[in-house]
Amino acid sequence: MNKRDIDRFKKLLTERKAALLNTLTDNKEQGLGFSSEDLHDEIDLASSEADQSLNLRLRDRERVLLKKIERTLQKIDEGEFGVCEQCGEEISLKRLEARPVTDLCIRCKEEQERVEKGYAD
Repeated sequence: MNKRDIDRFKKLLTERKAALLNTLTDNKEQGLGFSSEDLHDEIDLASSEADQSLNLRLRDRERVLLKKIERTLQKIDEGEFGVCEQCGEEISLKRLEARPVTDLCIRCKEEQERVEKGYAD
């Protein structure tokens, strides 16, 4: 992979990180609580609880993605970006463009998914 590609991924990941941090900050300021006075019946309460649960799951996903982005930026700084952690081969540019935070080449990822599917059966 050439320097221009690496710089492009670094810029993309840095921008995505900033957007995620901004979203997390905005969500934190809005809070998750709700006032029981605003809830007129059990249906309103159930709906509010479902919304709150969904928001918590979304926040968790954003935090996980943020950690992956930070780890990938560290790999870029260390010169290890684009190398499969399992087999050590270079990850294809197309795969990195689709998922810049990936740490496995497509062959190793497919193998991992086959193993995981075997556990599910």
